Amino acid sequence: MTFEAGPVTSAEAVPFRHIAVPSRPRGISIAKLVFDKLFAAAALLTVAPVMLGVAVALKLGDGGPVFYRHKRVGQHGKAFYCLKFRSMRTDGDALLADLLANDPAARAEWERDQKLADDPRVHPVGRFLRKTSLDELPQFWNVLRGDMSIVGPRPIITAEAAKYGVHFADYCAVRPGVTGAWQVGGRNLIGYADRVKLDVDYVHNATFADDLRIVLKTITVVLAQRGAS
Repeated sequence: MTFEAGPVTSAEAVPFRHIAVPSRPRGISIAKLVFDKLFAAAALLTVAPVMLGVAVALKLGDGGPVFYRHKRVGQHGKAFYCLKFRSMRTDGDALLADLLANDPAARAEWERDQKLADDPRVHPVGRFLRKTSLDELPQFWNVLRGDMSIVGPRPIITAEAAKYGVHFADYCAVRPGVTGAWQVGGRNLIGYADRVKLDVDYVHNATFADDLRIVLKTITVVLAQRGAS
């Protein structure tokens, strides 16, 4: 498979509803959907005490909102609100704008990766949540709603669509995942171009058995806290 670079297909250039996406075998889709619903429901029941503890810690920390909703691009280019435990300070947007305006290195890192290794917006509790991936637990609710899958490409914002170039249609072919090939393949330790390659390979070649392997490997990666930020 050849991976082409460049913003050939972007959110601005092609309306999401007009994107032609590759189809997946019906058997895989049905098995994946049933697995998603059962796994997400079981996960939410299992981690409910942990989620309650996180909610209390966030409220005691700075009194701000417990959850953070961020608009992301989903299957077929349909926008949805991805749920997370709030890991950033309530004045985070202003802090980021000030940093990017005054720190060229940080601005270059943000433009390249859409994230910062040393993000000034993240509060102490949030840093722990990100390091342990606990901030992503609410996304199991996104799975129950049908916005996301347990395994798939990580959900992106509109500005990131151009980074996928001609492969943006591949991203839109499946539901974004709570975990995926990028999560277990290095996460923040690999560049964005390699992330795109992993996503495209997953869309075209992954089987339901691959999903199960990724889920099992995710547990190992999370416990090792490898590549988290």
